[in-house]
Amino acid sequence: MPRKIPKIAVDILKVIAITGLVVIAATSPYFVPNLIKVLSKRNRRFNKGYSKKDTEQTMRNLKRSKIVSFKEKDGKFFIELTAKGKKKFKEIKIDELKNKTPKDWDGLWRIIIFDIPESKKYGRAALRGKMKELGFYQLQKSVWTLPYECEKEIELLVELFDIDTFVNFIVAKRIKDDIKLKKYFGLP
Repeated sequence: MPRKIPKIAVDILKVIAITGLVVIAATSPYFVPNLIKVLSKRNRRFNKGYSKKDTEQTMRNLKRSKIVSFKEKDGKFFIELTAKGKKKFKEIKIDELKNKTPKDWDGLWRIIIFDIPESKKYGRAALRGKMKELGFYQLQKSVWTLPYECEKEIELLVELFDIDTFVNFIVAKRIKDDIKLKKYFGLP
């Protein structure tokens, strides 16, 4: 999976990704304090935990890594995610995916089937790993099931690893001999 990045960088990327663009007045000595003020309005963590020095260093690293870009126009800086930054944000979202088990089962099985070629083995391994982490049950080598809504999570994974043409998502009312499955998931 993706290389871990510091929490402050994750928080900055989330703010930029959600807002699409961060605009800061470009007055030099106040750039970082202004940035912290803008980020604080959108994420409370900046009020408490991140210093001016940490924020400045993180922004330099994000820019140097080509994850964010800065553009100056009419006395303002525009900070936005680059293509690499958007990909990094998707990786962060995938890392944060959790199994959202509803109180009541809707009676539907979500089945993922795939035949991913060797040339995409990294994507295949990432998909399998995340499905295990989310609690999927492996019916066969490339057939996994979960009784809860998970289509958006799977779409995010297959899009990131460019394996969408090799993965199929099925919603089924019945799986033959599902007693073992129901027991595994603790379903009635």
